[in-house]
Amino acid sequence: MTRSPRTQPSRLMVTSVVAAVVITGANLAAAGIARADETPSVPPGMEESAAPPVKVDPNDPDLKMPEGGTLAPEKVLNIKSVVEDLGGEERREDSNANIKFALQAEVLFGKDSAKLSPEANSRIAAIAEEVKKQNATKVRVFGFTDDLGSAAHGDVLSKQRAEAVNKVLSKQLPTTITFEIRGYGEEYPIADNATEEGRKKNRRVEVSFPRGESS
Repeated sequence: MTRSPRTQPSRLMVTSVVAAVVITGANLAAAGIARADETPSVPPGMEESAAPPVKVDPNDPDLKMPEGGTLAPEKVLNIKSVVEDLGGEERREDSNANIKFALQAEVLFGKDSAKLSPEANSRIAAIAEEVKKQNATKVRVFGFTDDLGSAAHGDVLSKQRAEAVNKVLSKQLPTTITFEIRGYGEEYPIADNATEEGRKKNRRVEVSFPRGESS
């Protein structure tokens, strides 16, 4: 059964942005091909900014403040670049702490299906190579849908799609890596669900992992 899209905040793609985000650690399951039941409440890159590690002294004589001026609340700034390839079929986000790939569902699955297409294997293999290059030990695989159809159906389908991608990905990576799989359904859109172009971007599977663990 199809229902009309609900009005939700739009998250439009930009080629390069500065975002106040902090990638938090996850409560992960035992090592190996495992799934964690305790998953983050929001996907990586969408958390609220954490408190900065250093407190700024507003009375510091070296701090040039205009008369009557005050300091804004401190934030942790994380530089993030966003690049889309192949007409938006693949989206890569690089931040100081994290790498995230988003693959549109249409290039991985048939309509309303969680069965991977033949083309999906090569795209997942490319992500596996990047995971190994970064020497990552934790990988998150999260599924998302647009806001058409029921929310319950979207939750189930997005989880099934994340599991399908993880099944192929995990076979190409060391057994010491811990995996975290979740379906978020229509939550956390990255584009406007009011247009088909936006909904297409929101129907996706994201694979994210820490960067900088390589020597």
